Amino acid sequence: MTTATAPDDVRADAASALLASNRRRRRIRRWVAIGSLPLVLVALLFVGKLLSMYAFAHQSISAYVADDYAGSEASARGQEFLNWFEPYKAPFNVGTALAGSEQLPDARAKLEEALDLATGLEVCGVRINLAIVIERMGDAARADGDGAGAAQLYAEALTVTTEMPEECNSEEAEQQSSDPNRDMQQSKEDLEDRLKQKQQEQEQPEEQEQPQEEEPQPSDDKLEELKDKLEQGTQERDQQQGDDGGGSGTDRPW
Repeated sequence: MTTATAPDDVRADAASALLASNRRRRRIRRWVAIGSLPLVLVALLFVGKLLSMYAFAHQSISAYVADDYAGSEASARGQEFLNWFEPYKAPFNVGTALAGSEQLPDARAKLEEALDLATGLEVCGVRINLAIVIERMGDAARADGDGAGAAQLYAEALTVTTEMPEECNSEEAEQQSSDPNRDMQQSKEDLEDRLKQKQQEQEQPEEQEQPQEEEPQPSDDKLEELKDKLEQGTQERDQQQGDDGGGSGTDRPW
């Protein structure tokens, strides 16, 4: 004989099952939230880094245009933290700012670091700025009287430009230039011509000035003899002009 379940017991069992199901769903949602938290943090960090990169880059460029090289360097160094996105840009901007403030050796080191990190068409602008910095180092050496050192630096700068990829002459490279007002190919050609001329000037041997030998002074007897000859020549000329009826009015050179 089957015993019927009371209606109250059925409702109690249903409520208990519903509560248990809700608890399971809450636990699942909690673990899903915990599991996805690292991904959310990484996404937020990436977005924040991306926005900060643009902000620091804009500040660095604006300060550089305003000749605030210290401010430009400070903003560019802000790009170095967690430098994931276009990693060459942080040392490139720092090096360019250092060059503006005439800290040329440090600027060269940073631009060489940027060149190691650059890929594809990114190397075009880096190489031009690096070559200009080395050229200015050569100018400084020449001003200090170090002709050999200047010639060596000009040769290094020329090597940097001649090793630029052929793709740097393309329209795409022009569009990626850090300075839209600068013609990439024309800048490269002008730089190469300038460096070749400066290198030749430093490599030409300096002409040694030869001391002029003093002519021996004639003795008193020689001077007296020369004076007599001059007087005799004048008399003969006057006599010849008298015989010719006045002459031509010009004297012959001695």
